[in-house]
Amino acid sequence: MAHIYLVFDFANEEKAQEARHKLEVWKQASRLDKKLLYKFERAASNDDANSDELSKPEKASQKSKSKSSASDSAKVESVKLFVRLGFSGHEKLSEQRFLDRIEAEDLFQSASPETVKSNDPLFSETESRFDDLA
Repeated sequence: MAHIYLVFDFANEEKAQEARHKLEVWKQASRLDKKLLYKFERAASNDDANSDELSKPEKASQKSKSKSSASDSAKVESVKLFVRLGFSGHEKLSEQRFLDRIEAEDLFQSASPETVKSNDPLFSETESRFDDLA
C-alpha cells in the first residue's frame, strides 16, 4: 500500500484544531479508519523559557499552574499537521477524490499545503517525521 503525505502549516492552534475536526468528520463519514491518519508537530517559540520554568521550585497554587499552562499554549507559533492517506492499489479513484476534496477546502488551502507522494525525494524524510511524532 502506497502512502501519500499531506503537510499543512497552520499559523495557530485554533485553525489546526478546526482542520483536525474537519478530518475527523470525513474519516467517520467515509469510514476511513486506518486509511486516514494525522499527527501534529508543534513548534514552541521559546524552549529556554520552558526549561527555566520547569527548574523553578514548585510553590505555586493551582491558579498559577493554570496560568503557566495558558502561557505555554500561547508560546506555540505554528502547528504542522501531517496527514497520511493509505489507500490500497485498487482504490485509486477514492484516493484522488479525497485529495481533491482536501485541496478544495479553504481551510487547508490557506495552510500552504504540500503533497508528498512515494516517488518524491522528500518522501522518506516525511515518512520518518510522521513516524517519530506521538
